[in-house]
Amino acid sequence: MLGSNQAVVIGNQRVPLDIFIPIAILLAVLLIIVELPEWLLDMLLITDLIVAILIILMSVYVKSPLDFAVFPTIVLVETIFRLGLNIAATRLILARGHIKDPVSGEPIGAGHVIPTFAKFVAGGNLVIGFVLFLMIVVVQFIVITQGAERIAQVAARFTLDAMPGKQMAIDGELHAGLITPDEAKKRRRDIERETDFYGAMDGVGKFVKGDTIANIIILAISIIGGIVMGFTYFRNEFKGIVDILQTYTILTIGNGLISILPSFLVSTAMGIIVSRAASESNLGEDVISQLTGQPKALKIASASTAFLAIMSLFGMGLPWHFLLGFAALFYYLSTKAENKQVEVEVQKQEIQKEQRKEEQRKPETAMVYTTVETLSLELGRMLLGLVDEAQGKKLLERIPSVRIAIAKEVGIIMPGVQVKDNMDLKPTMYVIKIKGVKVGQGEAHINKFLAIGPENVIKQLNGITTVDPAYGLPGVWIEPAEKPQAEKLGCMLFDPVSVIASHLTEVVKNNAADVLGRQETSLLIENLKKTHPAVVKDVIPELISIGEVQKVLQNLLREKIPVRDLVTIIESLADAVRYTKDIYELTEYVRISLAAAISDMLAKDNVIYAAALDPQIEQVILQNLQKTEFGTFPVLDPNVSQSLLMSVAEFLRYATNNGYQPIIITSPTVRRHFRKIIERNFGQIFVISYAEVAHNYQVKNIQIITANIQTNV
Repeated sequence: MLGSNQAVVIGNQRVPLDIFIPIAILLAVLLIIVELPEWLLDMLLITDLIVAILIILMSVYVKSPLDFAVFPTIVLVETIFRLGLNIAATRLILARGHIKDPVSGEPIGAGHVIPTFAKFVAGGNLVIGFVLFLMIVVVQFIVITQGAERIAQVAARFTLDAMPGKQMAIDGELHAGLITPDEAKKRRRDIERETDFYGAMDGVGKFVKGDTIANIIILAISIIGGIVMGFTYFRNEFKGIVDILQTYTILTIGNGLISILPSFLVSTAMGIIVSRAASESNLGEDVISQLTGQPKALKIASASTAFLAIMSLFGMGLPWHFLLGFAALFYYLSTKAENKQVEVEVQKQEIQKEQRKEEQRKPETAMVYTTVETLSLELGRMLLGLVDEAQGKKLLERIPSVRIAIAKEVGIIMPGVQVKDNMDLKPTMYVIKIKGVKVGQGEAHINKFLAIGPENVIKQLNGITTVDPAYGLPGVWIEPAEKPQAEKLGCMLFDPVSVIASHLTEVVKNNAADVLGRQETSLLIENLKKTHPAVVKDVIPELISIGEVQKVLQNLLREKIPVRDLVTIIESLADAVRYTKDIYELTEYVRISLAAAISDMLAKDNVIYAAALDPQIEQVILQNLQKTEFGTFPVLDPNVSQSLLMSVAEFLRYATNNGYQPIIITSPTVRRHFRKIIERNFGQIFVISYAEVAHNYQVKNIQIITANIQTNV
């Protein structure tokens, strides 16, 4: 490719190539003023045609409109140059059109190109030449130029509208460090050039349109002026009126054709340029690759063409052998396209395989295995059909329902569940893990139902006896044929998806404190900001951090207290944090503010049936508190602890046998310390304080929790 500093040697002088552009512009002006000799006019007309051919070829082979950004200027210069040539040729036709070759009788006063072109293209027939000229003008003016101008207008408008977004995208990539400042500067310049290009193309379209109109006017003037000159000044040079008409008409038609053809080529090039999208290849390669890149379309075209060929054999009259040839060509191209698609797919798979191998060699690949999923579900081989897309992904479709149930009952956002296979498990077994630790497992059988009911009832059913993994109730996995009998016996029936989903729900509820991470807490706070911005404002993180809020929520969840009323929790923390920073004390303040919710959860007909802690035991606990850097903990005599736990165990048996929910009530100052004493052995027992009982609820003591404390006297 020639650069701006390239030159040609003329004689002993180096002449820069870029000097020819201003020369062409000046020459276009001189053509209007100075009469040219015939030989120079011939050379310039041929040069104009060659330049037009070069322009249209350049428009075909550029990969992006900006690769030919000088196109609008070239079209402008070439149009002015061609109009000057047209005027110069018209001058010679009028002034020297009467001069003829003495041997052939052909008019040679305006050079040899014009009459030769008229004879070659029009065959010497004036009507054919005139019709061809008009047809080219109509196609150029109405179809090509109008369409190209409209495309340029639309492209300029959309390019201008998209400019701010593109600039912002460049700034974003620059700030992210994805591109260098030089690259950003180049991209901005390209955007400006693209906008300027389409704006200039819109204006160039009007030049080309005006050139077409000028050609028509010059044609009419040339014919009329030539006839007038023939009759007035050169009548003796012609054989008669017919000779005058024929001579000046053929010269005018020749001039019109040699002028309109370059204009037609430039207009076509303009249409190609403005409709060209940026690509990695030129127009020819794009057309071939895209037209032959769809095997289905080619096969349909082959079948359609073959059908036309068959119809032609039965009297349709079309050239059947020609159609059959096209049908064979289309079929060959479709087969080739299919083979290419297969090769591309194979190559793609090979590349991906190599990339995976390369990635596995990198030390960073092992980082994937250092990440522990918050919640995961591992399935045995026989249960993989529950997550198979071909079978409807029933288990995956149920997980959103589990997430909604957790949000309604507990008040937290359950994180995503990673479902994967585990070939080490029994084919019908599944395992639920939280942060990589197994917290639940069970069995499920595809195409069976789990019937749950009293033991004496389920013994009447044929199947695989088991225990419901979610609630620990006796059950049996039965075949679908046994379903009517199980329903008749009053059993509850569940499919495998429901069994696993229910188990997952209970596991998440029972381990909600472990599931609630800092990210989930942050999401809860952000959601609260949208509905109650004043509650969060000036509290988080000014007075209390997200991490501290998380710990308070985890303390509540460990004791099965829902955290749905986040507004009350944050407001309570905002008041309490001014007096203490201790997480456990803050939790107690929050529990008191949630008295209505706790009472409603534990009461039966507005009555809370609970065992009361002996006041003497409360005093013993308060007297044996030990403060450490990690908090305050009760340290009781082992004998007292053992006696106390035995009393709690006796109460738990009593409550279970009599249908009471196991609840122990204490004074507010002792509640959390007593909870620490029994939580390892009796985590299912609710421990509340009198301050957590709402005013419209009553407490009925059903037993006293006491212990042998004589060893401490």
